[in-house]
Amino acid sequence: GPGPTCVLGIDLGTTSVKAALVTGTERGLALAQSCSRETRAHSDSPGAAPQGMEQDVQKITRALNECLAALPQQQLQQVTHIGISGQMHGVVFWKSDKGCKWAEGGTGPAFEADKVSHLVTWQDGRCSPTFLTSLPLPQSHVSLATGLGCATIYWYLKNSPDFLKAYDAAGTIQDYVVAMLCDLKKPLMSVQNAASWGYFNCRSKSWNTDILKKSGFPVHLLPEVGDPGSIAGRTTCAWHGIPKGAKVGIALGDFQCSVYSCLTERTDAVLNISTSAQLTISMPLGFQPPEAPDPSSAVTYFPYFNGDYLAVAASLNGGNVLAAFVGMVAQWAQELGFQVQESAIYPRIIQAALAQKHSKLSVHPTIFGERHLPELLASVSSIGASELSLGHVTRALCRGLVENLCSMLPVQHLEQVGVRRLLGSGSALARNEVLRQEVERIFPFPVVYGKDVDAAVGAAMVM
Repeated sequence: GPGPTCVLGIDLGTTSVKAALVTGTERGLALAQSCSRETRAHSDSPGAAPQGMEQDVQKITRALNECLAALPQQQLQQVTHIGISGQMHGVVFWKSDKGCKWAEGGTGPAFEADKVSHLVTWQDGRCSPTFLTSLPLPQSHVSLATGLGCATIYWYLKNSPDFLKAYDAAGTIQDYVVAMLCDLKKPLMSVQNAASWGYFNCRSKSWNTDILKKSGFPVHLLPEVGDPGSIAGRTTCAWHGIPKGAKVGIALGDFQCSVYSCLTERTDAVLNISTSAQLTISMPLGFQPPEAPDPSSAVTYFPYFNGDYLAVAASLNGGNVLAAFVGMVAQWAQELGFQVQESAIYPRIIQAALAQKHSKLSVHPTIFGERHLPELLASVSSIGASELSLGHVTRALCRGLVENLCSMLPVQHLEQVGVRRLLGSGSALARNEVLRQEVERIFPFPVVYGKDVDAAVGAAMVM
């Protein structure tokens, strides 16, 4: 008989595209195959340089096609549902009836971007603080920031209004892919992505249309909004062997899908330390975010699934701080006339720190600032003559990284909402035993490692 039902999960990330085939087994869902391809999509943004951060959508769709072409055809032919997540906040524009071209490929029909703008990513910095303060105040729990879709549209409205006239649809990159697969005349966006754009009220699930209209904002570009987990449409033709008529879910946020891939109990908290770091908990049932944002708050609330919210302490300082420290050590060695590879330094500083169980040295490691305190940079205090070894400094740095996250979302708060277990994930945590020791020292919960976050798998699981 026919094989088990397959679900395809796709994540359109900042640097790569990932596709994952998930199948149902007697023990639940299992990852059958996965594939990822780097997009190498970074593109110059002449009108907004040097602060602009744009990506070429043609290169992203090409990487997506390469991913799917590499997956087993036999399993793709059994796909009944497709879940898609991707980078939040960003915006791409297209002509609704000319957004892509379908062509026959080696593994069946595929589409390529056509009348589509560049993707202005979440990392875009064109909206200066002065520009943002000139915009109307949103009725939303999310603070307005550069890189948010609506802020970027305002920037075009003020700086390049003719650019917007060429398009009649807009969305995140994942909304675009869903619209192309289902041939949607009007893009459909999940509450998750809408909240990440700004000027969206999560309580009423509606855009701040009145506020936007008064300032001349092109509200016709805003997508319709639906609940995460709902179906956006069906594939209008076969796609890399996936049958025509496969159900496609409304596009989701990559962060929510990453958490969904590992969070099984409401009493779990997720600690992810990779390039940056996040500590995430489920808010109690019925929680609603505040009416207005608190720019000084270290915690942001992300719409999750079934009306739930995640409280997230998202730090800009994680493995990137350790990488900067290793780079500094390598540079000092070079200035002293020694050539040492950074890859050789990393295991040695960890070994040195493992030999130093305690350090009175105090490192506040925020070399990249934080969103709620951008001007607060790093500092080192309590420096004693006996604690200047590489081991002492590395131990204090690792402890400082964990303490910084803890200051954003304190243990006391975790206990109040009923957290009983910590799920540890991310590349920095996986390769650094000192970091793991400090996590276990600071958090009074059992810690489970290896529940790695995977947005593509999460997107498939939602379906």
